[in-house]
Amino acid sequence: MEPQANYKTKYTIGISDVDFMETLKISALFKYFQELASAHADLLGFGIDLISSKHNVTWVLVKIKVDIDRLPKWNEEIEIETWPLKPKRFEFQRDYIVRDKAGNVIIRAISDWVIMDVTSRELKKAELIQINLSNYIENRAIEERLGKLKPFGTPELAYKKTIRYSDIDINEHLTNSRYVDYIMDCFPCDSHKEYRVSSIQVNFINEALPGETISLNRDIPEIDTNSVYIEGLNEKSSSQIFSSIVKVERR
Repeated sequence: MEPQANYKTKYTIGISDVDFMETLKISALFKYFQELASAHADLLGFGIDLISSKHNVTWVLVKIKVDIDRLPKWNEEIEIETWPLKPKRFEFQRDYIVRDKAGNVIIRAISDWVIMDVTSRELKKAELIQINLSNYIENRAIEERLGKLKPFGTPELAYKKTIRYSDIDINEHLTNSRYVDYIMDCFPCDSHKEYRVSSIQVNFINEALPGETISLNRDIPEIDTNSVYIEGLNEKSSSQIFSSIVKVERR
């Protein structure tokens, strides 16, 4: 039987995945995306356990953009659909669509992944993994290619965060959903009450490891563009760990 090019799963939003407004946290949404991508990769024959044992590599998310019409509420049922696109030289692209119970699209996302050697931490070419999928879906959730992100001016320090045990994943580095928590913590609670996130792009540039401290810097442009630039720098080396653009609108 030909493997399915797309994969769908239903979720009921639990209390541990919502914020103080009973709305799904974006970091929890990233966890859903990660779980779904992992499950689909297993079904397609290139799951993390297989590629690790066979090629000594692991999946690493490098870029993601999420456009949000609305975030679901506590106890709401949603369905998330995902599909991979045909691999490029180094990149593997994967898209997502989130629908509510009535079938309305409420969230769209696109992402870029690479495979990294577990020992050397070097990136490997996509051809290392043999993917037997002939019926790739060509449609994109968002018609856009993810590029570099730059500040509008000079970012200023928002706060610092040291990476601990609860922040890391099976690759022993900062897990992608925690980056989103760090980004959201750059805004005070009152701002979250007044504004909602309509779009977020995160570019993961360098690994962040346990014990390292990240300086979270924020740049809000003087002209009202509804966009905020946020980056994380390694406090010791000053190397950039991630960059992001968060677009907001009044509730």
